[in-house]
Amino acid sequence: MIGIVSATAAGAAAGARLAAAWPQRTRGYGGPVADAVRAAFAECEQVVCFLATGAVVRLIAPLLGDKRTDPGVVCVDEAGRFAVSLVGGHRGGANDLAREVAEVLGAEPVVTTATDAVGVPGLDTLGLPVEGDVAGVTRALLDGAPVALRAEVAWPLPPLPVGAAGQYTVRVTDRLVEGAAREVVLRPPSLVVGVGASRGAPAEEVVGLVEGALAEAGLSPASVARLATVAAKAEEPGIVAAAERLGVPLVTYSAEELAEVAVPHPSDAPLAAVGTPSVAEAAALLAGGELLVPKRKSVRSDGRPAMATCAVVRRPGRGRLAVVGLGPGARDLLTPRAAAELRRASVLVGLDQYVDQIRDLLRPGTRVLESGLGAEEERARTAVEEARRGHAVALIGSGDAGVYAMASPALAEASDDIDVVGVPGVTAALAAGAVLGAPLGHDHVSISLSDLHTPWEVIERRVRAAAEADLVVTFYNPRSRGRGWQLPKALGILAEHRAPTTPVGVVRNASRADESARLTTLAALDPASVDMMTVVTVGNTATREIAGRMVTPRGYRWQESAR
Repeated sequence: MIGIVSATAAGAAAGARLAAAWPQRTRGYGGPVADAVRAAFAECEQVVCFLATGAVVRLIAPLLGDKRTDPGVVCVDEAGRFAVSLVGGHRGGANDLAREVAEVLGAEPVVTTATDAVGVPGLDTLGLPVEGDVAGVTRALLDGAPVALRAEVAWPLPPLPVGAAGQYTVRVTDRLVEGAAREVVLRPPSLVVGVGASRGAPAEEVVGLVEGALAEAGLSPASVARLATVAAKAEEPGIVAAAERLGVPLVTYSAEELAEVAVPHPSDAPLAAVGTPSVAEAAALLAGGELLVPKRKSVRSDGRPAMATCAVVRRPGRGRLAVVGLGPGARDLLTPRAAAELRRASVLVGLDQYVDQIRDLLRPGTRVLESGLGAEEERARTAVEEARRGHAVALIGSGDAGVYAMASPALAEASDDIDVVGVPGVTAALAAGAVLGAPLGHDHVSISLSDLHTPWEVIERRVRAAAEADLVVTFYNPRSRGRGWQLPKALGILAEHRAPTTPVGVVRNASRADESARLTTLAALDPASVDMMTVVTVGNTATREIAGRMVTPRGYRWQESAR
C-alpha cells in the first residue's frame, strides 16, 4: 500500500490524481502532517509526501530504522515538477515509485542512487535474496574494477559489468555458504521441497524435518521457491506451517498427477492413504530437475513412527526470451514496457539498424548480437539458444514483433524449456494510419507484397479476397528495387472492385524525422513513387477524403445517416 500525505490544497489535488490512477494501491492520510507521516510510515510499504524535501527529512528522521524494512519515501514539490526518491530507493522501491509518480503527474523523476545514475542494476534490486558485501561489490562495479561472476546455478540475470576474474565476486548459488570478503551471494529460487505428512503431524516435526534436510544437504533456505504436496494435504497444519516458516507458497498436485511420476523410493503407505506411491519425491520432481535429497523421514524424540517425509529437487534455471516490438521508429512511440525489457536483458539480439536505434537504452554489460538484413531465422535461433543457456534475452523487431517480424520465427524455434514474453509495439500500419487520419476505422487487413517467404499465388489470392470483401488494405513491403511488379498487380485487383477515386494513403518512414505522407487515389497512385520504407493504405468503398484526411466510417449505416 502507498500512503499519500499532503499539507496544502495543491498537494491534496495532486494526491487525488495519484489515488484516482491507483485506487487499489493508495491510502490517504489526513490530520496534522507529523501524525500523518508517522502513521503512513508505520502502516504502508511506500509513502508519497507532497511536502518540501527538508520538511520530510525532519519528519521521517526519527522513524528510520533499517533500510531492509523501512518503506520507500518519495517527495513531490508543491508545483508537482519533481518526484524525488528520498529514502529506500532500492529495497523500498522508491526509485521505481518516483518514476511512476512522475509519469502520472507529468513530473520529472529525481533518482540519485549511484547505480541508477550510471545504469548498473543494484545488486539488491534483482529480485533475489542477497547476502555479503553488497556495498563493496557495488562500489567496485561503479568504479569499473574487475568483478567476477561465479554462477554455480544458471539463472537469468540482468546485465552486470562482470567477467571471469576479479578481486570482487558476484556468486550465484543455492548452497549454504557464507559470502567471503569482497563477495556478494545471490540466492536464486532454484529449490523445490516436496513434503508428505500423516494426519495431525506436529508442525514442529514437519518444520524440523524440512530445515534439517536442507541444512544437512548444505542448501540455503533462501533458495527454496516453494513447498509441494498432494492436494489431500493442502490444509495439513504442519505442512502449512513449514511453508509459512520459509515464506514460500504451498503448491499441491492431485494424487493422479503424482502417481505418474517415476520415483526412486515408492511406498505402499501413501498409496493406501492418499492414492499415490509417492508424495514428497513426486511432488518435488514435478518441478523438473535434479533430485538432491531423496525421500527422508522425520525422527521423533519419543521413538514413535515418523509422521513426515520430504525430498528436495534443484530445478534448472529457465532462460527468459522477451520478443520486443520497438515501434515504427520514433523514440516516444517506444513503450515503457519495451524500454524496461531492454534494460532487463543481459543479451540483445537484433538487426543491426534496429540495435542502433536503442543502443543508448542498454545497460552496461549487455552483450549485443547483431546481424544484417536477411538473417531473421538465424537471429531467432540465436535468441532461443541464448535463452536455453539460462540468459535473459531480448529479441527486437520494428513495429510490433508479432507482425511481419521476429516473434513468429522465434516461437517456432522455442519449446517449453524457456519462458517467453511478448512485448507489443506500435505497428507501421497504425503509425501510418494516424498520419493519414482514420483509414482503419472499420474492418481492415494487412498484406505483405514480398514474395520472399510467401509464393505470389498465395499473396494474390489474399489480395483478391480482401478486394471482394471490401476491406481496407494496408500493404507492407510494397516495392523494392528488384521487385516492382507486385504493387501494380495488387492495385489492379483492387481496382476491379473499387472506384478509381478510392482514397489511397502513402506514408514513408512513419513517425521518423524524415516522415512524408500524401493522399492520392487508386487511379492516380504511381507505384514507382513507393519503396520498402513506405506503407500504402487503400480505402474501401466507404472511405472518403474529408478536409484532407483519409476517413473510413465506423459503419455503413453511420455513413448513410450522416449524409
